[in-house]
Amino acid sequence: MNYEETIGTAENPIVLKTPSLSSEYTMHVAEKDGKVILVCTVKSTILHYDIRIIKDLHDMLKKHGDWMLLGSKDEKVEAKEGTVEFWGRSPENPIGGWYGLKKGLRGRVGMYIPPLMEALGLAEVEHNKRNNSMKGI
Repeated sequence: MNYEETIGTAENPIVLKTPSLSSEYTMHVAEKDGKVILVCTVKSTILHYDIRIIKDLHDMLKKHGDWMLLGSKDEKVEAKEGTVEFWGRSPENPIGGWYGLKKGLRGRVGMYIPPLMEALGLAEVEHNKRNNSMKGI
């Protein structure tokens, strides 16, 4: 899949809402240091994620086969085992660690990646005020 066409560029990013639908942010594809990455812009904060998270998270969710808690946490906060956030920083995931690429802002996989996965038609995401889960399609 050509993610740049679907997700967008800096000039024309995809606009998403957090799982609770309380905040809006954008996501686009860019190149940094010769690698294709996801750029997530939340107000004035810019986070970077390894684009491989899209395929890897989808594969993991399909294998998991059931709903999984998102468990979004900042990088400095320990993620709860068994959550999407925990998987996104686990040495056991396909890249062997963090999908977040900016030191100090590597967390929040469970906040910003699930709505993108939903928009791409790869997952279902709950939209409660808190404690949301996702499931691969």
